[in-house]
Amino acid sequence: MKHFLRLNVRKSYRDFVLDCEAEFDAGVTAVFGPSGCGKTTLLDCVAGMTSPDGGEILLQGAPLYSSTDRVDLAPERRRFGYVFQHGALFPHMTVRENVMYGYALTPEAERRFEPDDLGGLLGISHLMERGVKNLSGGERQRVALARALAVSPRALLLDEPLASLDAANRASILTYLRHVSDQLGTPMVYVSHSLSEVMALASNTLALSEGRRVAYGPTGEVMAHPGVAQIADYSTLENILEAEVVNVDDATGTSILGLGDTELVGPPTDAVPGERVTISIRAGDIILSLGVPPKTSARNAAPSVIRELHEVSGRMLVYLDVGERLVAEVTPASASELGLRIGQDVHLVFKSNSILVFKSETGPRTVLE
Repeated sequence: MKHFLRLNVRKSYRDFVLDCEAEFDAGVTAVFGPSGCGKTTLLDCVAGMTSPDGGEILLQGAPLYSSTDRVDLAPERRRFGYVFQHGALFPHMTVRENVMYGYALTPEAERRFEPDDLGGLLGISHLMERGVKNLSGGERQRVALARALAVSPRALLLDEPLASLDAANRASILTYLRHVSDQLGTPMVYVSHSLSEVMALASNTLALSEGRRVAYGPTGEVMAHPGVAQIADYSTLENILEAEVVNVDDATGTSILGLGDTELVGPPTDAVPGERVTISIRAGDIILSLGVPPKTSARNAAPSVIRELHEVSGRMLVYLDVGERLVAEVTPASASELGLRIGQDVHLVFKSNSILVFKSETGPRTVLE
């Protein structure tokens, strides 16, 4: 399903104008940019919560909005699931009642997902009969995600869903979103100002600045676009990935983590062997070596292959393949001295304490449709 969503919209306010054209493929598309650039306005136009001043929005070729043809479908007729920054749950309802709200309004023939299956997928089965007022931030967002999926949406629209969460919950929700994308195949439009979230989740990215499109395409290319360098903070770039706990060594205070085709030495964790966890590694903490490095205090020296090289904003972003995709940040001078090139074998060197490990309260499981 190519170009499941096409849009060309204009929306004017007193001190701001959104004027954007894009074609989104199936999968996960991020809308990236700084606060006030028009990300939420664009998402609300797609959802039908805001009417553009002109243009068109087509879903699989059918108009949701068209100023020419005078089409402007109500939000409920567009059949999107919307996840807000703070969840926006119904406070007087239980978790189950929140999830059932949209499910009950969905015609039986169009229901693809059962509430209890969504509870299992998102790790909230044990919360279904509880009220929502005392849920943690991460639990609230998982309930909001289940509620959005319960309408069997044609796409999920997510507006900064991790912005109010701490690092552990942020990593956990990203894991659940990846599982939703992989297992359910529901297209997503994911709004964020975080390069790390975008890289962890989205295959394609639309970058906005002051209501205008700066770049659109594969996430790696967009992140290295000169225009994006003016609005992005590369110093905070981190790799957020899923790994499997292979072993925990209490004697040395380390763990062995399986990531793609390699194993990493990480910090201690209370996860058990076989359990999947989310890990984070800052791009700037990764050192590149052309050969097997000599014995150092760094516990990790993982073989890898360079897949992409992008110089942007005085730094070189090196995309690496260890069976999973990572990005390292080096200086252009270092890249030149090492003669880095696409397809080259290198080793990634970093300390075990450069890895942060986040363990979910309850991991996602497979849901069969």
